[in-house]
Amino acid sequence: MKFQRQLKYYYLRFIRLRGEPGELALGMALGIFSGMMPILPFQTALGVALAILFRGSKITAAIGTWVSNPFNWYFLYYYSYKLGAHILGLPEQNAVFSSVMTAIQSGEESMVILREILGAGGIFISTFLLGGLIMGLVVAPPSYFLFLYIFKRIRVWRRTKKGNRNRHLQEQ
Repeated sequence: MKFQRQLKYYYLRFIRLRGEPGELALGMALGIFSGMMPILPFQTALGVALAILFRGSKITAAIGTWVSNPFNWYFLYYYSYKLGAHILGLPEQNAVFSSVMTAIQSGEESMVILREILGAGGIFISTFLLGGLIMGLVVAPPSYFLFLYIFKRIRVWRRTKKGNRNRHLQEQ
């Protein structure tokens, strides 16, 4: 019951976000882009910085980074490395990659995972970043249009709800 109540709370907070639909959607897309980057403890900072730079919503940028969460870190890191390795012409399997994936799979802290990646050297870091960058560039534009639609629908719904409430008060 507590989980359901918490879920409703976050839903209500989401639909009550203030701002223009384009600004909110841009923030969300920038957050999703940042969430695709394998820079685990710094994704939110990157998303908010991009939102400031491109004048998107900082709040929705922070929310968007949660596309990267403990449930899908393994897949995001796996595919960002595989994609980056393919583009750079590197072997898609090696001991360092296996140790990073094992750390993620076993639920290690984000700083432990970051240390594994940083300790592997520049080419390994570049491989992850390139793959994450490409995944972000592929996912962010459609997410912008999806959330633009969602935020426009929320705005229409709110106006309709407000209009019905005002009409009801006038009838009394």
